[in-house]
Amino acid sequence: MKERTASVDTYIREYQLEALFPQGFRRNIKTYSFQKGDVLFTTGEELTELYFLVEGKIKIFTVTLEGRSLINRFKTPLALLGDVEYIRGTSVLNSVEAISDGVMLAASFADVKELEKSHPALVRFLLEKVAEKFYTASQATSMHMLYPVEVRLASYLLSISSDGEGTVFHEEMRTENLTELAEWIGTSYRHLNRVLKKMTSEAIIERKNGAIKIIDLDKLRELANGNIYE
Repeated sequence: MKERTASVDTYIREYQLEALFPQGFRRNIKTYSFQKGDVLFTTGEELTELYFLVEGKIKIFTVTLEGRSLINRFKTPLALLGDVEYIRGTSVLNSVEAISDGVMLAASFADVKELEKSHPALVRFLLEKVAEKFYTASQATSMHMLYPVEVRLASYLLSISSDGEGTVFHEEMRTENLTELAEWIGTSYRHLNRVLKKMTSEAIIERKNGAIKIIDLDKLRELANGNIYE
């Protein structure tokens, strides 16, 4: 990530964070930009800042002992990163990669800890974000148990759309990553391929050069049944 000069107040107004960050504290907040494909954090890394995703989309994943990456979830603004590490005092649990270009605000752990002492709104915000993560994890587990593979795959395709509209090619869907995807949504590689072929025959998606393009976003949203991995 690259630190850049930008108006912190613009993002604070956009996401209505005025009550969270007093005016005097805002000079301590940095702005970072990143590009699609950047690995923002890696498992085991020591963080010193709390991050707020205000532009773009990221994926959070774990690398197995065999060297394969298993996607845990996706995040869009306003997402908080580093909160678990801040609260528990641990190193990074999961790696983070940018799916699109974006921007994050950051405040040092030391500054946040000092602000906590006199600013209950920040403590409340952190509690809400941790609770939201538990809810998201529970929701994903429910999807794996209750919904068919077609729904899970459609939800996945929508969630990795880097522009939020499902109109771009996804390197995530190259053949070498399909085994990983099959494991993540809880199915076999063979069954996943059958579902992909069915969606292709129904003109929902197009497979080209080892990647996938969503060509009927409305049908895909209908198939996803409102359940998105976020």
